[in-house]
Amino acid sequence: MSWLSRVKKGIPFLPKRQTTDNLWHKCVKCGTMVFLKEWEDNLRVCPRCEYHDRIGPAARFDQLFDRAKYELLPTPAVREDPLRFKAKERYTEKLKEARAKTGESDALLNARGKIDGNKVVVGVQDFAFMGGSMGIAVGAAFLVGVRTAIADHCPYIIFTASGGARMQEAALSLMQLPRTIVAVAELREAGLPYIVVLTDPTTGGVTASYAMLGDVQIAEPGALIGFAGQRVIEQTIREKLPEGFQRAEYLLEHGIIDMVVARNQLRETLSRLIAYLAPEKAAA
Repeated sequence: MSWLSRVKKGIPFLPKRQTTDNLWHKCVKCGTMVFLKEWEDNLRVCPRCEYHDRIGPAARFDQLFDRAKYELLPTPAVREDPLRFKAKERYTEKLKEARAKTGESDALLNARGKIDGNKVVVGVQDFAFMGGSMGIAVGAAFLVGVRTAIADHCPYIIFTASGGARMQEAALSLMQLPRTIVAVAELREAGLPYIVVLTDPTTGGVTASYAMLGDVQIAEPGALIGFAGQRVIEQTIREKLPEGFQRAEYLLEHGIIDMVVARNQLRETLSRLIAYLAPEKAAA
């Protein structure tokens, strides 16, 4: 062992070197360099252009639940790679990569907790997990969230973020559309609120099913919401679409969603909606 190694070994604490990588965040939209702590304190929204960056389930739960306290619901076990899908990379390998990257088992997580003292079950899709794509596991997790809300007699709130159905599961992924729609019907039969918060992006089969069935449809500012992509639509109809087509503000203007709510006002808005839609539960 060299003298330098012996000296380093004897030092009780070596602080982590501060670099631009862990001090600053570059806004995806406007390119502004924002002090990382300021960006995180602002709920990961750019203080200059108000671009709402994508966030995962853990950050979302921390922002929503009282004192950031919640209980994660177990993710249901489903058969993986039921079609033994092969492309350039095996489906099982892509799942392993996504799990290593996010630390999650699949693209939808549920948690139970309280918002301003009111019991709720919240589901959050993570776009970082294979583009938030909907497969058997997402369908099963959605059912768990809905049925837990029914058992707890409380609202179910879903935050959508998805590129659509998971192609590696083909028709099995498309079967999740009617499956989740039936689950929403069960929630309505129980007389419980179903609130959807559309985040960037929400597209494809998710938009064609549970994402557009809420008692109240909320969207974050600037969120891309639609079924097919703008370029595909333009090529099909051979017309140029308006500026901002499929963005949250355009959909609000044309009556497709109910409100666009900034992230720093979202918790208060959800609390108010729970009081409106389930007053007896809010009072309790």
